[in-house]
Amino acid sequence: MQRIMYREAIASALAEEMRRDEKVLVMGEDVAITGGVYKATKGLLDEFGPQRVRNTPLSELAIAGTAAGAAMCGARPVAEIMHVDFIGCCFDIVLSTMAKMHYKTNGQISVPMVLRTQQGRGRSNGCTQSQSLESLFTAIPGLKVVIPSTPYDAKGLLKTAIRDNNPVIFLEHKGLYQTKGEVPEQEYLIPLGKADVKRFGKDVTIITYSKTVLMALDAAKQLEAEGIDAEVLDLRTLVPLDFEAIRESVTKTGRVIIAHEASEFSGFGAEVAAEIADKLFDELDAPIVRVCGSNIPVPNATEPELESAPTVAKLVAAAKRVCEGGIH
Repeated sequence: MQRIMYREAIASALAEEMRRDEKVLVMGEDVAITGGVYKATKGLLDEFGPQRVRNTPLSELAIAGTAAGAAMCGARPVAEIMHVDFIGCCFDIVLSTMAKMHYKTNGQISVPMVLRTQQGRGRSNGCTQSQSLESLFTAIPGLKVVIPSTPYDAKGLLKTAIRDNNPVIFLEHKGLYQTKGEVPEQEYLIPLGKADVKRFGKDVTIITYSKTVLMALDAAKQLEAEGIDAEVLDLRTLVPLDFEAIRESVTKTGRVIIAHEASEFSGFGAEVAAEIADKLFDELDAPIVRVCGSNIPVPNATEPELESAPTVAKLVAAAKRVCEGGIH
């Protein structure tokens, strides 16, 4: 095992897949010489050259459109959109081309591409560069949506996503790039649609993903000191969703907290809550609780930015209320 940063795990996955398959290429703003704004493609240009590691114009429409076209012609592009907030500039490509082409052509044309992009708050970047927009993508049939929380998951899931014959949206939290974790030196893959229990527990299940997983683990440590044994379930992929893992955990604990940075209203947690209420209602010992972002644009000032997001303290308080049986 080696201990590396999240961004290094991304670069390692890309390099391994580019060595394995010459059809894999990387493209995006500043991905070549500088290695991208978060250095997640650093070193690729030196090994693979400018034909396979391509700087693009400052145009999300051009990036997504060129990648989709290349994918339909046999390449396996990994395109980077610098921030998910800019996805509106190319959303028609995502919505109507990437997601629909296989269906529209009755399976004759596939779009085997990965659209990597960064999201999340915590850097005081303001309301147009701090959003979490995963629910935009999960609402579009035809897309797979991956959102890893650790270097290990990021590498294994990205390699699998690149090999998938369907378009994959790969969401990376900008606050995770310098976090470290153990990653095997030998090759490995993580299947899409397989959640991971990051901490086993018996009293309450915290269902989450991305950076909020780290908060949930910190909250679980605090709760343990107060006699509450929390299970932390990291979804890892939102589409496909591993509902069987949710079923197993919820059946065991009977109490559920759903946590994510995105706005609570119409966030992905609402879908998870609806699925649980629809299929596991009789297993619940308390109402489902969500600990999510406030339904406001992300504030620029540091303190309001943090206050409008999930925190360890909010998760601890929610778990106590749920386990005590009183939701107020």
